[in-house]
Amino acid sequence: LGYADGIFRKCPKCKGSKAYTTAKKCQEHDVETKALRKVSFVDAPGHESLMATMLSGATIMDAALLLVAANEKCPQPQTREHLMALEIAQMKNVVVVQNKIDLVSEEEAIKNYQDIKKLLKGTSFENAPIIPISAQHKVNIDVLIEAIEENMPTPKRDLKKDPIMFVARSFDINKPGITPEELQGGVLGGVLVEGKLKTKTEVEIKPGLRIEKEGRTFYEPIITKIESLVTGGQQVDEVQPGGNIGVQTLLDPTLVKADKLVGSVLGSKGKLPEVYETLKLEVHLLERVVGVEDELNVEPVKMEEMLMLNVNSGATVGTVTELAKDAAVFRLKRPVCANVGSRVVMSRRISNRFRLIGYGVIKK
Repeated sequence: LGYADGIFRKCPKCKGSKAYTTAKKCQEHDVETKALRKVSFVDAPGHESLMATMLSGATIMDAALLLVAANEKCPQPQTREHLMALEIAQMKNVVVVQNKIDLVSEEEAIKNYQDIKKLLKGTSFENAPIIPISAQHKVNIDVLIEAIEENMPTPKRDLKKDPIMFVARSFDINKPGITPEELQGGVLGGVLVEGKLKTKTEVEIKPGLRIEKEGRTFYEPIITKIESLVTGGQQVDEVQPGGNIGVQTLLDPTLVKADKLVGSVLGSKGKLPEVYETLKLEVHLLERVVGVEDELNVEPVKMEEMLMLNVNSGATVGTVTELAKDAAVFRLKRPVCANVGSRVVMSRRISNRFRLIGYGVIKK
């Protein structure tokens, strides 16, 4: 997943869509523009081999821009898969972006637009705005910002709740050759979905550290302290939900490097959800496999079958150990920290790729 932050602004003198910008100054009227809000972007890959990453990313988003290339046949298999993932994630606020209009004729752009409308028909996003743009030539970016402002309200958050952060990245920021005195603790990147985080406070990370002892493997929660917080490229003392955040800890960098803690959950000590080594899911299968050229029916889940399960910001493999009507129990390769009632995206290996086949709801 790629991350970027930006501030949407509005010129007090320009009329209509032209007023929306990211520039601090309006060139036409030579006036300062007014900051509307800071927005964080999570770039979820469209390439089929990175679909697991995209499905993990869908859980940490408040709204979505669905990008469709005007110079490609619509829909691409991965576009269908993205759309279905947004349905499963119960995403309500979606704007469709028809990019690369500079590479096609007006007739081709209109045909592509009609294909997009056909794709959206019957989905929760049937009436989503479709904005044609050329990112290369910065055409219609003002119209796109206006659509985002009008269709994607900032969610209301309960700041009194215990903090919960989904970890989407973890890394070592130390450069080779530094002295022990210069060494800095490991950094976790992700999204705070509830509550507030403050510097110098103690936090817990679950499932935690993988430990192999006497022939068995288990996970132990990690307790550490927040050394610093970064959001939008700036160090702050406190963060609230909304936007990508970086949490520098006192952890040994080797524990977090190369995304070792991706899929973990960070929060107040003793307040995090339970960790599951097995998951009981209420299973909801799609009629057809999403993301393949041919229309394949989704077959029922089978005993001992291995499926990829996306839980919060992470992915694990689950083996079916019990089956009942519309329910299944999975033994997990890697345990997960999650709430009862959370949605889990389910994918099956088809032609050497994991393909979206449905979702499950965590039961007690």
